[in-house]
Order: sequence, then structure tokens, then C-alpha cells
Amino acid sequence: MPKKSKMTKEAARRIQSATDRTGKSQDFKARAMRAASKQKK
Repeated sequence: MPKKSKMTKEAARRIQSATDRTGKSQDFKARAMRAASKQKK
């Protein structure tokens, strides 16, 4: 079973950048940003 890791703001930025380049997975981009904003430092 894969280990779950927390979504960091840096990881969410990488996802956002990649989806902006491809124009796909806009829904996933929003979910990644939401998950990153919920994480505690």
C-alpha cells in the first residue's frame, strides 16, 4: 500500500504549472490547491 504524503504548497504549485501547460486536469489543480491550503505547517 503506498504511503500517503501531505500536499505541500510547493507541490500544488508544480501541479498547477503542469496543468496550465497542458490545459488538462483543471479539476485536479483546484483540488491540489485546496488540499495544500488545508495542511498545517
